[in-house]
Amino acid sequence: MSGEHPAVVAGLASQQAVRARNKDAWLDLFAADGKVEDPIGPSPFDPEGVGHQGREAIGAFWDKAIAPTTEIEFLFGDKFACGSEVAFTGLIRTHMGGQLIDAEGVFTYKVDADGKILALRAFWELERAMATFRPDEKATVE
Repeated sequence: MSGEHPAVVAGLASQQAVRARNKDAWLDLFAADGKVEDPIGPSPFDPEGVGHQGREAIGAFWDKAIAPTTEIEFLFGDKFACGSEVAFTGLIRTHMGGQLIDAEGVFTYKVDADGKILALRAFWELERAMATFRPDEKATVE
């Protein structure tokens, strides 16, 4: 699968904006009615489990879930692009406050005809991720 598939392009751009800590670039990737569900269902980021829809709500998600981190790594082993969507499999490693946590799962991006993200959905389990919580050796070395 080439990187030219619109959902792959959008997904990789989303990951790059997060790595670069560029909130505005990340928000610009979303359609006006785009939605983030990360993780899907109720969580500390989304107690109601309804997701974050629209630029303002997605920006608030960034402030709550991404901004407090020091680094986020996307360690994906594979991707599957079909129709207007792509699913990446693997894990997202989050560095925060001298700690690490790994969220293993399936991470999907759905785009509209203009290549804007309509839906970013993350299938990962909070309890499973919390079981990986550990000191960040990278933080102690620096």
